[in-house]
Amino acid sequence: MQIKKSILLLLFTALIVFSQAQAPKGRVQVERINAPSLKNTGGENPQRRVSIYLPPGYDNSTQRYPVIYFLHGFAWSDSMLVASDHFDLLLDKAISAGKIRPVIMVMPDEYTLYKGSFYTNSTLTGNWADFTAIDLVKFIDKKFRTIPDRKSRGIAGHSMGGHGALKIAMMFPEVFSSVYALSPGVLGLEGIVEPGNLSFKRIQQLKSVEELLTGWNEVSANLLVALGRAYSPNPAHPPFFTDLPYTFTGDSVIINTQVLELWKKNSPLNMIDTYEMNLNKLKAIKFDWGRNDEFTFIPSGCELFSRKLESLGINHYAEEYIGTHGSKICSDDGRLINELLPFFDANLFFEE
Repeated sequence: MQIKKSILLLLFTALIVFSQAQAPKGRVQVERINAPSLKNTGGENPQRRVSIYLPPGYDNSTQRYPVIYFLHGFAWSDSMLVASDHFDLLLDKAISAGKIRPVIMVMPDEYTLYKGSFYTNSTLTGNWADFTAIDLVKFIDKKFRTIPDRKSRGIAGHSMGGHGALKIAMMFPEVFSSVYALSPGVLGLEGIVEPGNLSFKRIQQLKSVEELLTGWNEVSANLLVALGRAYSPNPAHPPFFTDLPYTFTGDSVIINTQVLELWKKNSPLNMIDTYEMNLNKLKAIKFDWGRNDEFTFIPSGCELFSRKLESLGINHYAEEYIGTHGSKICSDDGRLINELLPFFDANLFFEE
């Protein structure tokens, strides 16, 4: 009897392994796009790489698919979403498990000389919001079998990408119908863009771009400079060509009021007032964050963002979970496969 049980167990295990090996797989296709919106004087390359996940069966059918545009985080890229985060494998698993129907995912490379565009239109570095919502969407709809309609387009992202997803969704509701932001960073200025942040003082001490961009040693200063090049560029202010809201004379803080107002105007939290009508045009809005995020301004920023939406009667979903900035995002029990993809399955239009 024991031998029979062992044989049955072996057969069952072999069947599972075989079925997993036979699970249909999608593929990633890499394209390059020369974007008119990214012509710039800041040294950024207007030719951008784009990684496109095409679902199982794409090459053998005439079917059209909805599209999720996924925006990467600060110091990350489209290629790392695939090579490090294994988005293609996660999408394969989600489709196989029925968490989402076959879908195209577009991952643009918006890494810049300073590690992040913040998906913002800048007079120095190029119009990254326009690139994402206009040039890129036109390129994808022309080259691939998409359903070329807002009801079949969603936008999402993690960290800086979550910031960008919310910003672009409220700016372009005629392009995207739904948005999901994972741990969106720097939604408001609270907790990071404050006079007590000594990274502003550190920026003044740095004399070259090389000093700023050395590994992760200056990550906070680097992030603030990247924000500055997006929000308040100044081609006459080397070496970083940006004005900052706070500068130091000795230990005294000088508040640059005009620059601070520019930063407020460009932050998603303060953009809500300007784009209230657009936010109400979106079919679905969701964002989430880890309670134990190492970047403490993210949980507080998300809560403020949610309260602001709620005060204006803008329907949305906001959820805190037990996790850090990077945990429970790309794991099998993570938010991407178990929350984000089912959200888009429920809210995007799929071809019958």
